[in-house]
Amino acid sequence: MQTQTEDTVVTQKTRELCQAILDQPEVRSLRQKIQTFMANDQARGQYDSLMVKGQLLQQKQQSGLPLDGGEITDFEQSRDAFLKNPVASDYLDAQEEMQKLQQSVAQYVTKTFELGRVPVESDLDSGSCGHGCGCHH
Repeated sequence: MQTQTEDTVVTQKTRELCQAILDQPEVRSLRQKIQTFMANDQARGQYDSLMVKGQLLQQKQQSGLPLDGGEITDFEQSRDAFLKNPVASDYLDAQEEMQKLQQSVAQYVTKTFELGRVPVESDLDSGSCGHGCGCHH
């Protein structure tokens, strides 16, 4: 039995895949946009404020409390200002693209385990999350 500190072929190839992902110019660009956002106190402050306002509105709504028109307007104005900030919009776009990449890699790996072979493009276009998913795509 192998210990966790030993490199297996799968672990080695997984590391190579990770490095290949990081080496992609598109990924480097996405990471730079995320880092730019993280270093921008104004954009992060806008984001934090927007999240707090959104959570408060959601909590009120879930509690059955009426939503004040002023609170909604304030949230919408904060959201609009945040989205007009190019650092913020680049960050949101980068997060979305990173998530798509993660889902794509996960889908290939999952299909490999399901099929017992490397999937081809048609295997990935099934429109379903998998057997028994229930999502009815």
